[in-house]
Amino acid sequence: MKTNSKVAIIGLGNIGKVVAANLAHSNTNFIAADRSIAKANELAEKLGAIVQPGEISAAVKQADILILSIPFGEIGIFLHEHAADLEGKIIVDPSNPIAPDENGGFKKIIAAEKSAGEINAEFLPKNAKLAKAMGTLGAGSLGAAAHQKPEAAALFYATDDQSIDPQIEELIVNTGFEPVRVGNLTQSIRIEVFGDLHEFGALGKTVTRTEAQSKI
Repeated sequence: MKTNSKVAIIGLGNIGKVVAANLAHSNTNFIAADRSIAKANELAEKLGAIVQPGEISAAVKQADILILSIPFGEIGIFLHEHAADLEGKIIVDPSNPIAPDENGGFKKIIAAEKSAGEINAEFLPKNAKLAKAMGTLGAGSLGAAAHQKPEAAALFYATDDQSIDPQIEELIVNTGFEPVRVGNLTQSIRIEVFGDLHEFGALGKTVTRTEAQSKI
């Protein structure tokens, strides 16, 4: 199903830049926005005319689907600040609620039983819908495993409103992966860091759709 949705990547850090490169590889037009317009312009120069660089506020107004490649702690603030322009739109949340620990690793910064997806859903503007997606692999694997052949690598996602599943699945396919739905946002914890379906959790690696189906 071709949805013709306008996509914007908000935040051009490690994940945002990789998602941008993956979309460009499949000739998907998108907006790239960052607090630094220089970063957006540099990315557009690198990836070509398929990328429309822009300011964050303009991207929020123009896009139908927004991939928030920003830290977990900033997402609630972002949703509040841009609430009026986000009404009725689809928010893709790849965030993981982690921070460096004292041993050189990472620790979860919310309660063990909580998920970023469920928390961020509480801040959604009117009629906006959230998909937990694009965060089940580290940036390295998100780049290296994209457009894998002969069988695509899987990316898990979760939504409460299945009416947006076609747009999310199209987006995941356009980034070079096979979409695998794990359920509602109550399942977000499984596809965040330390979860059983995350690369940096029990899963421990990229998997194909065939392998993924046996894990759900």
